[in-house]
Amino acid sequence: MSLVTISRKLSDRVEALDTRSSAAFTYNPLTYARNPHERYLKKYGQGHKEVILLGMNPGPFGMAQTGVPFGDVSMVRDFLGITGKVEKPEREHPKRLVTGFACPRSEVSGTRLWGLARDKSQTAEAFFARFFVVNYCPLVFMEEGGKNLTPDKLDRTLRDELTRVCDEALVDIVKQLRPRWVLGVGAYAEKQALRALVDLDVSIGTILHPSPASPRANRGWASEVEKQLADLKISLPA
Repeated sequence: MSLVTISRKLSDRVEALDTRSSAAFTYNPLTYARNPHERYLKKYGQGHKEVILLGMNPGPFGMAQTGVPFGDVSMVRDFLGITGKVEKPEREHPKRLVTGFACPRSEVSGTRLWGLARDKSQTAEAFFARFFVVNYCPLVFMEEGGKNLTPDKLDRTLRDELTRVCDEALVDIVKQLRPRWVLGVGAYAEKQALRALVDLDVSIGTILHPSPASPRANRGWASEVEKQLADLKISLPA
């Protein structure tokens, strides 16, 4: 089963969920940004990987715009070498417009994560020879006013339904890529991996999330993550 097949199955399943009880607006970039998303999967998701970095869900100025996890526009275009046509979500919040690769906003989490990969590995090809990056949940959730809503804040029924769907997709991804490590980018993603992958032969760990909302991340995210990886005896590709 290819990553594209897994992605399309996941997209169909999350599209069938009724998210209105928790979120005023829900975006699914696996559909409207399918073109660059699947270019990312086909270009960098081949073969086996040593480490999967697992994010939570798309950011409004990252994957919501480009279809790529932590997908800051400049990083996706210039470092990963990926562009593509991005359509519109079915319902679009006027304060959270999807303009694809024309988006003028940067995503700090994406500039930090892909910036570290670029600085250490020099090329995307070198980084992806051993690493891959994917989000646990593919959906963007927003409150009525446009504020981002993380998956852990959804109501219990929807959260449980979403968990079942995303767990199955994560298991399929891990079986396809056969990594030695799955590292949650932040505590939420690590928690999902520990539960979903309990029956698979893979080690689970975590690295600090690069969000600007994190004081620790703002004090030097890259150096902190390098220390965390060293403690796990994982080296970034050079």
